[in-house]
Amino acid sequence: MCLEIIDRHSEALFEFLWCPVCGHEVFSHIPFEGVFCKNCNTQVELQESRETCGYEEAVLACFDTHSTWNLHVDEKLRRDLPDGSARVKVFGAPDAYEVDWWSPEPDDDWEPVERGEFDDIDEPAEISHLA
Repeated sequence: MCLEIIDRHSEALFEFLWCPVCGHEVFSHIPFEGVFCKNCNTQVELQESRETCGYEEAVLACFDTHSTWNLHVDEKLRRDLPDGSARVKVFGAPDAYEVDWWSPEPDDDWEPVERGEFDDIDEPAEISHLA
């Protein structure tokens, strides 16, 4: 008996995505559990978009913080999602992905962390041993 594996989304999509909570770009796949940010454990679920607008791929990446860890980390190194979740629509093809929109829309109350936004900020010494 052979189990067929279907790759619905390319590795290039995961190379493009970043975590809107902490800004990190590395995700881990845990079989039968899901895909999680390797830094803060925010879960990401990919869904195919109903509209592609002529692009090779149109994907909704849904981020959920119900399983997030590192809550002890200084809030300067992360940004919570409104109501614990956010979605981003990504258009394009490998090496040419672009963000179409965020839901909820970024505003004065919430802005997703940009890729690597906190890379130059050091974690305070008094909490680094907790990670």
